[in-house]
Amino acid sequence: MRLTKFSDYALRALVFAASTNRLATIEETADIYAISRAHLKKVVMILTHAGFLKGVRGRLGGYTLARPPEEINLGAVLRATEADFQLVECFGPGNECRISRTCRLAGIANEALAAFMRTCWFATTFSSDRPPKSSRCAVPTCRPQAKPHSRACPAA
Repeated sequence: MRLTKFSDYALRALVFAASTNRLATIEETADIYAISRAHLKKVVMILTHAGFLKGVRGRLGGYTLARPPEEINLGAVLRATEADFQLVECFGPGNECRISRTCRLAGIANEALAAFMRTCWFATTFSSDRPPKSSRCAVPTCRPQAKPHSRACPAA
């Protein structure tokens, strides 16, 4: 399973907002993660409309979490940012797979997706209260080479 860049950017924006006690800006977030400002603007707008972020307009504006980080549910964020969870063709409309009636793949994929969403539903990864214990950053949206609490890590 692979999440879209939209969800990836949404998680990054939330993690960054949770890691600072001031307004975050689109420009700052885009620069830190080396991602598109235009795409990030859309992401922040969706997260604001969904109630995860609170936006402040104006020259000194930016965005911040709309609620405490421990109240932001990873599963709810993914439901708001992923268009669908069609892992295999037979999950979607217009299924033309010739072996759908006898194939067990759909059931296995559905179980895996349900387990993933169950895990995400109980996860709140946006609090930076506890540093990761491993030598690599535990935040899924960090750059792989980021050391915990380095500039490349949003939990810093």
